Amino acid sequence: MLKFLNYILIIFLFHFNLAFAEKINIFKFTEEELSTLKVRKIRGANSKTKYTLGSNENGKFLKAEANNSASGLGKEIEINLNETPFLNITWKVEKDLLGIDEESKKGHDYAARVFVVKKTGATPLSNRAMNYVFSSNNSVNTHHPSPFTKKSIDYVLSSTKENLNKWVTVKVNVKEHFKTFHNLDLDEINGVAIMSDTDNSKLSSIAYYQNIYFSSD
Repeated sequence: MLKFLNYILIIFLFHFNLAFAEKINIFKFTEEELSTLKVRKIRGANSKTKYTLGSNENGKFLKAEANNSASGLGKEIEINLNETPFLNITWKVEKDLLGIDEESKKGHDYAARVFVVKKTGATPLSNRAMNYVFSSNNSVNTHHPSPFTKKSIDYVLSSTKENLNKWVTVKVNVKEHFKTFHNLDLDEINGVAIMSDTDNSKLSSIAYYQNIYFSSD
């Protein structure tokens, strides 16, 4: 009987650890966390984007209001892409940036974006990034290099052409994308950041972020 109970306990712990490893939350969206996140104001921007906390029936969220502004909230975190390669995002754009050319320097703004970063050198300029965006003008799965650096790829996961002011949940295989767009076969990434920006277009936007995590499938 004792051996049987030990066996059950081992099986339980195995499944518990496996379940724990299958989902890694990136942001908690609490006041405590907000005070510890790295804030990066974009050089040349008029002001910082306003980030505030809120909640609904699905949990806590972050509201981003950009008015001719640009700043991001980042977290250094290592994610094993062999175990959890999928990035999951739930987000909404209430006020978009219709009519701008997002592939140009003057129009390179997004009401909502999530960066996934891999350190590939001694300075931030050497980093590679996938920039997952909620576009105001392009269709889902559109992609192109940032007009400011080829080391960052803009990839549209959601678009207000179909989902303006609607909560949308998306999932993407980050490991595959770094291989496809950067020719890097990664075991891990080193950071994740949120940014809502309108400094290039001089417009304003309102967006929400919720439930950002990595998963095994």
